[in-house]
Amino acid sequence: MLKQKFRIGIFCVLAIAFSKGAQAQTDTLRMNFQDAEKQFLQNNLALLAQKYNIEAQKALVDQAKLWDNPTLSTDQNIYDGGSKKFFYHNSADGLGQVFVQLSQVFQTAGKRGKQVQVAKDDAKVQEAAFNDLMRNLRYNLQLDFSQLATLIDQAKVYQNEIESATNLVNAIQKSFDVGNTSMKDLIRLKALLFGLQNDMIENSKQINDLQTELKTLLQTKETAFVVPVINTTPDKNVMLDPQALIAQAKANRADYLGNQYQLESATHNLTLQKAMASPDITVGVAYDKNSSYAQNYYGLQIGLPLPFFNRNQGNIKSAKYNMMSQEATLRDNESHLKNDVVSAVNQYKLNQQLFSTQQTAFNEQYDKLFNSMLKSFKERQIGLIEFVDFFDTYKDTKLKILQQQYNLQKSIADLNYATGTTIIKP
Repeated sequence: MLKQKFRIGIFCVLAIAFSKGAQAQTDTLRMNFQDAEKQFLQNNLALLAQKYNIEAQKALVDQAKLWDNPTLSTDQNIYDGGSKKFFYHNSADGLGQVFVQLSQVFQTAGKRGKQVQVAKDDAKVQEAAFNDLMRNLRYNLQLDFSQLATLIDQAKVYQNEIESATNLVNAIQKSFDVGNTSMKDLIRLKALLFGLQNDMIENSKQINDLQTELKTLLQTKETAFVVPVINTTPDKNVMLDPQALIAQAKANRADYLGNQYQLESATHNLTLQKAMASPDITVGVAYDKNSSYAQNYYGLQIGLPLPFFNRNQGNIKSAKYNMMSQEATLRDNESHLKNDVVSAVNQYKLNQQLFSTQQTAFNEQYDKLFNSMLKSFKERQIGLIEFVDFFDTYKDTKLKILQQQYNLQKSIADLNYATGTTIIKP
């Protein structure tokens, strides 16, 4: 009997310590979502990496503005067959040949300006990609933050029930030892306690996984234990007009703006490819000594390719189809955006209706009833079956209330994510 009591006590202590141990052995970091978001924006390495991509693309805009370098070429004799000398040059008798040419390519049809515009469009696409990454990471942060808070509150429910069940098992064990309680009642209570302990450990594992993910997003110390502080009373007076929110989403959602920029880039690229069909002009000057009809020859050179075969037809056609593809992608993205916003609004309203301040009063009344039922069972005013049924119902109801709170927080995150901006503060 003593061994049995010892095992029950150890298992209970382990289950509770699994969730409390992290707080006891590490630095507890309490923060609300605004503080977490600020730390996330300052420290997240994925955002920092994407920022470098933006700067890299902006550098290509500067590159596109640069002129082509002039070309300097020369032709010098290395061997004179008459004098049988290498690198022969005699300024006195004027012998020896020298040729120098300087040329510059001039782009026509405004190619340089069009290249600069395409580079600017691509920089805007990269910036939109950065904002979309930030939007997705912020969404994940908010979900992890809310879910972690829910799991920690659930752990408190399990701890309360485990402590109560442990006290009951110990009391029933003593009663069984003196022959006042049946084996069936004792085993039923031990099974109840065992189930609670397993649920507690599973809940603690989920807390541990979320702690790891959240600390990675926030780049906090690995030994820290994050305790989210959730606003359980979000603003209920926010006007949620779907059409107005759709307009906000079009102005703020980075994925939609990114598709717009990609369409602009494709349109400008088509204009550039058409301009590339126009030949560029090469203008140069040349000096030639002793290889022309004149001893000192000065010449002007003008050259351009003749567009007989290659008029950039393939690139123009490819750019045209790419533009059409981006148009279809933008329309598809706009359709998804509208549906996302309307769905998020409806889901938030539904969760807001389910969650009310009356639940706080209900919670308090339910806790009083739990204590009353526990006392009644100890005094044998109610039977074991009735008590165990209530015990299970109490746990399930408390967990459902906490899940309902999480669903409301998730619907807020979904609404902010769908519109690309903070409509309701979490």
